[in-house]
Amino acid sequence: MSHAPSTAHLPHVVIVGGGFAGINAARALRKAPVRVTLIDRRVYNTFQPLLYQVATGGLNPGDVTHFLRSLRVSQPNLDVVHEHLTAIDTDARALRLLDGREISYDYLLIANGVTTAYHGTPGAKENSFAVYSRSQAIAIRDTLFTRLDRAAAAPDRSKGLSVVVIGGGPTGVEMAGALAELRDQGLEPAYPELEGEAFRITLVQRSEILKPFLPSLRTYAAAQLKKRHVELRLGAGVEEVCRDSVRLSDGTVLPSDLTIWATGVAPHEEVRGWSLPLADDSRILVGQDLQVVGLPGVFAAGDVARTPQDFPQLAQPAIQGGEHVARQILRLLGGEATEPFVYYDKGQLAIIGRRSAVGEVPGVANLPVLHRLGILKRVPLLRKVIPLTGRLAWSAWLFVHITSLLGPRNKLQVMVGLAARYGMRLHRTPVPIVGDVPAIRPPKPPRPDAP
Repeated sequence: MSHAPSTAHLPHVVIVGGGFAGINAARALRKAPVRVTLIDRRVYNTFQPLLYQVATGGLNPGDVTHFLRSLRVSQPNLDVVHEHLTAIDTDARALRLLDGREISYDYLLIANGVTTAYHGTPGAKENSFAVYSRSQAIAIRDTLFTRLDRAAAAPDRSKGLSVVVIGGGPTGVEMAGALAELRDQGLEPAYPELEGEAFRITLVQRSEILKPFLPSLRTYAAAQLKKRHVELRLGAGVEEVCRDSVRLSDGTVLPSDLTIWATGVAPHEEVRGWSLPLADDSRILVGQDLQVVGLPGVFAAGDVARTPQDFPQLAQPAIQGGEHVARQILRLLGGEATEPFVYYDKGQLAIIGRRSAVGEVPGVANLPVLHRLGILKRVPLLRKVIPLTGRLAWSAWLFVHITSLLGPRNKLQVMVGLAARYGMRLHRTPVPIVGDVPAIRPPKPPRPDAP
């Protein structure tokens, strides 16, 4: 590794994965007497909660990605390795990478995240677009604008474009809302050729939308989506995704020119080959302290970890989990026992459109000082979750997402991009960002020597 010889004697902490858990663990060890190596298959971190904005032309891909090696500017004890993990030898305490290198470790954190889950649905992987990586978001964006232009040039322009979003969680709801925002604020004047209901958006969910949220917030979100002319198909699952349609379990067939899959996540397949204890869903089994079961000094955090409490697969458990692992490594270095992970639920937010969002923030019930003083027993109302809707939730969503980005440049670019999409005066101006839409080229003439 590239650590200076003077630090080679320090304990080596290896972190696999440059997502929320991995980066926050690395940063928490910035001043620790350790060497830190961060391994990731990509050279950048992706802020996944805003990928749907890239997919709908609201932000540039670079706005939500951050160069991992830039972390070294403020952290001299950090190395970043751009490679793919292929095997873990827990007996030898070493990792094997795709290029053949072996890296030994004293402490290991597995935080490589998860990928799209298709749940065995026929045709889902082949005929739909996921929105879990930068490349997938770009593919949605460029396919959307290519097919819009094709629809505008079609002989029957009243047919227009049908987009089906599968999944009623925060990602699906935010994607459907952003598509409606794009259509209503930019594409109607940009595509006067399209007639009537020429850009239809349908959201499919087996049960209710936003199931983790309070019932009143689900009702509000559904009403806001309908107000934006998003059709809700609730109560039926997806039986098959075809090239130009989606077949539901109740027999309905929805025409679809673009199908977006947003129904959940699952661990990467290679996790099964790492000789680690796994749960039924192939996530890594960890104890209360986030150490992998039966493997002292090996931790897992974030979406890939299956905790005894089974925390939600969201950004906050990953962020807090990564920081917790860093603290436990420091405790082990000092000869102390590890402590259990205590998750502080900061709530959840989902945006639907301009000035419209839903959110839950905790009351003061989770503050330890109030438990010690016994105030909660005297004021039971303080235990309640506080629901947010409308402009207040929308403002909170903007603040949380902008401040959570890595680096001042990303924060500024996202602030400008969201202002262009949702701003007071700019929101009626067509401002979609497009990129790699294929150019129209004439066919190449045959070569003179061709048969």
